[in-house]
Amino acid sequence: MTLTFIGQQITIYGGFFILVAGILGELFTIIVFLSLKTFRENTSAFYLSIMSFVNIGQLVFGLFSRIMIYGFAIDWNSMSVAFCKARLTTFLLCSLISYICLCLAIIDQYLVTCNHVRWQQWSNIKTAYYLIIIFAFICCLFLVPYPIFLQHVTSPSTGKVTCTVTDQNMSIYRNYFISLFLTGYIPDFISVLIGILAYRNIQQIAYRIVPIVRRELDIQLTTMVFIQVLLNFLTNVPCVTMIAILYATTNISNAAILEILQFISTITILIFYTYFGSSFYIYMCVSERFRRQFVYVMTKIYFRRWRQQLAANNQVAPS
Repeated sequence: MTLTFIGQQITIYGGFFILVAGILGELFTIIVFLSLKTFRENTSAFYLSIMSFVNIGQLVFGLFSRIMIYGFAIDWNSMSVAFCKARLTTFLLCSLISYICLCLAIIDQYLVTCNHVRWQQWSNIKTAYYLIIIFAFICCLFLVPYPIFLQHVTSPSTGKVTCTVTDQNMSIYRNYFISLFLTGYIPDFISVLIGILAYRNIQQIAYRIVPIVRRELDIQLTTMVFIQVLLNFLTNVPCVTMIAILYATTNISNAAILEILQFISTITILIFYTYFGSSFYIYMCVSERFRRQFVYVMTKIYFRRWRQQLAANNQVAPS
């Protein structure tokens, strides 16, 4: 049994588990945030809702395609040049927006929990809408080269078609700027630094004159987002570091070393994808209030609504 075979099985079973659990979890998060007025009017919850939407896109376009490619040798990239261009562009866009939403959410929690009233005023839904639109536009600009330079390349020795970039400058832009910095170390360290500051603020919030409802909500959201930030750091940094190692070892010809590196890369990539499907489970674990809110939404709102609709359908009209 080789490491390649073991990595293939881990990709299939581990990947499908992360995919299904992740999509269900992100859908539950969206349902809770959109069902309660407390969250609909909160800026951080708005960022987290957008993050859950794009996380589903990342799991579908990124993880599912990876399972099919490395688990079952079904590469849709090689079958369609349009899919080749759209897949990589879409899941990179989802990654960028997800990291931006996480950074904006922890920045927002820092602003609303700080002492300066002027800073607190920056936290509002109108500003959040503008920021999401602006950053989404900037992300699209960063990814414009991908549909242009991605193309089908046929290997002269094996005849295998791959979806890749042949332009040297575009390869450097993709491998180092996008992969290592824009979706790697930069959002990780920024979010962790601000997360520590925000978490320190809620440690001192008991000494401030703040309404009890708002205080509980600020503590809840800051804790939820801060743990999400820490998980992002722990899952993203190993994957990004492994990508950097693979870039630096492209000239190695030893098959055994390459197999080991590829196996480690497979593990770190699966760990990386856990971030995109973990929001709901993090919130359920760290916040008792969120657990109560989830039970309330599912039982008091949707289950009751379903029962009322069922009763209305079964009701016989009087003659």
